[in-house]
Amino acid sequence: MRAAATSILWRDGRRLSPWRLLLAMLLATAIGFWGFISMQNWAGASTLENQDPWFAGYVDATATPVFAFEDVEETAARDIVLSFIVADPDEPCTPTWGTAYDLDEAAAELDLDRRLARVEQLGADLSISFGGLLNDELATVCTNPAELVRAYDQVLERYDVSTIDLDIEGENLTDAVAGQRRAEAIATLQERRREAGDDLAVWLTLPVIPSGLTEDGTTFVQQMIEAGVDVAGVNVMTMNYGEAKEEGESMADASIRALQATHRQLGIIYELADIELGSATLWRKIGATPMLGQNDVVDEVFTTKDAEELNAWAVEQGIGRMSVWSLNRDVQCGPNYVDLSRVSDACSGVPQGDLRFADLLSEGFTGRLDDVAGLVTTPEPRDPADFIDDPETSPYPIWDEDNAYLAGSKVVWYRNVYEAKWWTRGELPDNPVLNEWEVPWTLIGPVLEGEKPQEAVTLPEGVYPEWQGIDVYDKGQRILFDGIPYESKWWNQGDSPEAYAADPDSSPWSPVPLDEVEELAAEWEATGTIADRTEEEPADEE
Repeated sequence: MRAAATSILWRDGRRLSPWRLLLAMLLATAIGFWGFISMQNWAGASTLENQDPWFAGYVDATATPVFAFEDVEETAARDIVLSFIVADPDEPCTPTWGTAYDLDEAAAELDLDRRLARVEQLGADLSISFGGLLNDELATVCTNPAELVRAYDQVLERYDVSTIDLDIEGENLTDAVAGQRRAEAIATLQERRREAGDDLAVWLTLPVIPSGLTEDGTTFVQQMIEAGVDVAGVNVMTMNYGEAKEEGESMADASIRALQATHRQLGIIYELADIELGSATLWRKIGATPMLGQNDVVDEVFTTKDAEELNAWAVEQGIGRMSVWSLNRDVQCGPNYVDLSRVSDACSGVPQGDLRFADLLSEGFTGRLDDVAGLVTTPEPRDPADFIDDPETSPYPIWDEDNAYLAGSKVVWYRNVYEAKWWTRGELPDNPVLNEWEVPWTLIGPVLEGEKPQEAVTLPEGVYPEWQGIDVYDKGQRILFDGIPYESKWWNQGDSPEAYAADPDSSPWSPVPLDEVEELAAEWEATGTIADRTEEEPADEE
């Protein structure tokens, strides 16, 4: 900046006037500012979405039999996530491996330090996972902030890792006070390490159902971001859905739904934190961890076919991480293991032959864990043009708060297409709520290049009588109101269909479903009439 200002002080051997000097300095400042903004935006776009996604399988360090994770070729894995560091039951600020070994005991009895050194010799990267379902994560019981930071740091220093994984579930997740304590400790630790020139990537591993993260899960992500933690990503455990999985739905399809819902929720969480991130960057901040083979829920089995389908979708979508629970289990059970519906720590419970789930799930995940540990989340302000909806290039009508929309109606809003899940009026398609069931709209995807308007589906005059306030209507009668057909739920007079917007349950009218409206419109256009769809009352038997 100084060089730029000085270089224009003289022109043709004469000093510039004060006014010209001021103008030149303002211009140089503006150029520098916009150059900085442009570089910042470019950096945000280039640091996350352009980084290669990575695969790392979980290894249960204390499971029996002991798993030879140090044999990288044999385990079909390169990078690993070693689990779980939890609190000592008697000394809550002391980190242990599954409460069974403190760090020194693990070195002596499991030869853990030497085995990890061998992993490093073979070129693999390591992440340490804190928490899990069965024991107390450190922050849940270690209530002294300084000691909590020291406990986390002790693990990082001992094993020299630049990425940690916080597997927070069960009571560790429902304890919001512990969540805040955990967030503040991790924020302190990350800030200290970055100031010292060291990387610390923080991944949050959380339970999920096909409709997304639980309320406790979204609260924890918000706690971390609000505390100042630069969250590397949210890794969801795509497993154990129970009744949330639709009947007949494959584990791959249920997992894809869960990841799509998490992407939407994560975008809203960052939006609420005033951090704007593009869709591709948000996908890079999402990971998936299926439980291979037989899940804890007896009726849920993640097959090799599910692994192939989930992997293909994940690579195409561009998610940032793929893991698996667990490498210990990535082998077919032997003939002596009879009850395959009972989950084993040492085998998958499904036929897999020589196939490994790790091979199937890691396909296309060519990045390395440590290569992305130093990435910093950078806001990516969108071009204002992205928010301008042009009717000439929108395939569906642009959303209008005064219009009513039937279930199945599609609209355009901020260059995205949304579909109504039920009748709605005045509710923003992109309303930033975390739970999908709270909003009447489903995001379908962006407006595509070259799209043209499609006409909205309404019925022409004459298909049904126009609603008249003085007329009496019996149950089942249909009318038109602003081109939209409604059906009477019971006898009524003087009740406008417009009142349905304010109180659908009390209104005597309900809109005809969109798919039927489309059929009626096609029938009217083809024949000029509508067949009577009223069901006849059955005749009395004598």
